[in-house]
Amino acid sequence: QVQLVESGGGLVQAGASLRLSCAASGRTGSGYAMGWFRQAPGKEREMVAVINWTGGYTNYADSVKGRFTISRDNAKNTVYLQMNSLKPEDTAVYYCAAHPYYQPRLTNYDFWGQGTQVTVSS
Repeated sequence: QVQLVESGGGLVQAGASLRLSCAASGRTGSGYAMGWFRQAPGKEREMVAVINWTGGYTNYADSVKGRFTISRDNAKNTVYLQMNSLKPEDTAVYYCAAHPYYQPRLTNYDFWGQGTQVTVSS
């Protein structure tokens, strides 16, 4: 099992920045892909950004390209999501997820965190 704990969410104004963190514990062996997903009220969960074990491969939703950056520090078992130029439409619960392997468009990850709320006011 893999346990994931997100942090860093909050209420910000449009144009601001936030950095989300996700600390992983448990059976986080080599090769695990990590991802950030989000779900807004009344909408389906969507992929925001995913990253492979080495950090050499990433994939982003078109809506966040150029504004968000996913990264990871395997020594700390932590993945980050740097969010810049936030927009009201970025408001959602953001979830961290882990999966034993990386595929750029995979969305049914095996392990999920509890989520952290991000609210962007206009």
